Amino acid sequence: MSQDPQGFDKEPEVPDAEAADPEAVAEPKQASEAGGGDAPAEGAAEAEDGVPQSAQSAQAAEVALTAQLDQTRTALQERTQDLQRLQAEFQNYRRRVERDRIAVKEVAVANLLTELLPVLDDIGRARDHGELVGGFKQVAESLETVAAKMGLAQFGKEGEPFDPTVHEALMHSYSPDVTETTCVQILQPGYRIGDRTIRPARVGVAEPQPGKPAEPEEGASEQDSDGGPDEG
Repeated sequence: MSQDPQGFDKEPEVPDAEAADPEAVAEPKQASEAGGGDAPAEGAAEAEDGVPQSAQSAQAAEVALTAQLDQTRTALQERTQDLQRLQAEFQNYRRRVERDRIAVKEVAVANLLTELLPVLDDIGRARDHGELVGGFKQVAESLETVAAKMGLAQFGKEGEPFDPTVHEALMHSYSPDVTETTCVQILQPGYRIGDRTIRPARVGVAEPQPGKPAEPEEGASEQDSDGGPDEG
């Protein structure tokens, strides 16, 4: 009774997995072999310089966008310069047209008033002879008023110095009453529009008599009146 029953001293035998199911063991091996084959594919995604292909694509896209932006800026600058040049040309054209318009207007007014000068001369002579009366006087004054509004101004008066740029001497004489060439007679008044003379004044001029002694100075005359210095 003291001996153990047979069979309790030994461990139970575990069946070998490979022996029990050879196909089950083969599937993990095949899976591991298949997984090991994918490792080189991930490495192939990297470029030779170690930069991923996605990063290279982003850099290429950035370079292309930068080049396109520079091209757009250049085109914008050229169009801006063209616009500025056209604007300057238009401003010059507008100023030139305005200047030409004013010049044409001045020439037209001057031509019209030049044609009216003989009429104004007749009115002046009638006034000098006392014939400017009645309705004729009103018409003459209205015409002179309109001419003055258009810028016509009369010049030329007796006693003013002779100026060859605005006076035309038709008569010449000598006079002891003048000290310089002077207009002593207005034969026909002159007319101007602004600074432009459309007809010079036709005048008679007088010059100082030749050989007339110069007027003594005031100091010299006082000295002569007092007598010369006493003789020693």
